[in-house]
Amino acid sequence: MSAVTPEVAGAVDAGAGRVRRELLRELVRSRTFLVGLLVVGFWVACALFGSAIAPDSPYALDLGAVNAAPSAAHWLGTDQLGRDMLSRVVVGARSVLEIALAATVLGIVLGTVLGLITGYFRGLVDEVLSRLIEAVLVLPVVITSLLVIVALGASTTTVTITIGAIFAPLIARTVRAAVIQERELDYVEAARLRSENALYVMFVELLPNVLAPITVEFTVRLGYAIFTVATLSFLGFGVQVPTPDWGLDIASNISGLSPGYWWEVLPDAVAIATLVIGVNLVADSIERVLDR
Repeated sequence: MSAVTPEVAGAVDAGAGRVRRELLRELVRSRTFLVGLLVVGFWVACALFGSAIAPDSPYALDLGAVNAAPSAAHWLGTDQLGRDMLSRVVVGARSVLEIALAATVLGIVLGTVLGLITGYFRGLVDEVLSRLIEAVLVLPVVITSLLVIVALGASTTTVTITIGAIFAPLIARTVRAAVIQERELDYVEAARLRSENALYVMFVELLPNVLAPITVEFTVRLGYAIFTVATLSFLGFGVQVPTPDWGLDIASNISGLSPGYWWEVLPDAVAIATLVIGVNLVADSIERVLDR
């Protein structure tokens, strides 16, 4: 087999670069993508610079303004302890995004490795791992997370690892399907003829060519992770008091709905909803562009 000349390699790289630029232009032209990116960017800015943006300390107690309605002094009102709701919502983005992002990255790494192994080797390896993956897929995410967290103890590390481990089989299934399509193509066969080992073929040859579905999975799972993290915090198995956290603050202030203190719950609920919707808009846009 003749070696690939530098001219041919350069032409291939240039063609790949043109494809990437065209995909980027399509995304930028998508209003759905831009709206989703704007929403996600806003909450990421809050997570990174929340302490500087927040008008007050999210921990400060104002016992003279307990359950205060929205006003010029407190734009989103105060909670049952007199803490400024706007400050709690802004700073609370950090814990949700940190845990959700870490869990999603962990799930992507584990799922990609599993998907590459099962898709490339097939045979007995694929059968055994696929059956294990299918067994995990039937388990409800939140209920399974609760069982694991109760057994191991509630902490942000436990929540992160649990969500990432549960997401891994879902991601592995997608990666496996993409690898099966790619493994019979000429460039993979050429790598085998060069006597490249399996690790090289999987991570150098195959992985770059299945990044598109992995990217889509990352954005989709991030939305699920945000909702799962908020749900676990609401149930008391995530971030612990007095840390500002959307799910935890909803649980702490939900009793205020009966006497009409809606502002103690609604801002956090809207924050969760807008962030999840924003991530899903970005995910849908990326998937739509890559499917063309």
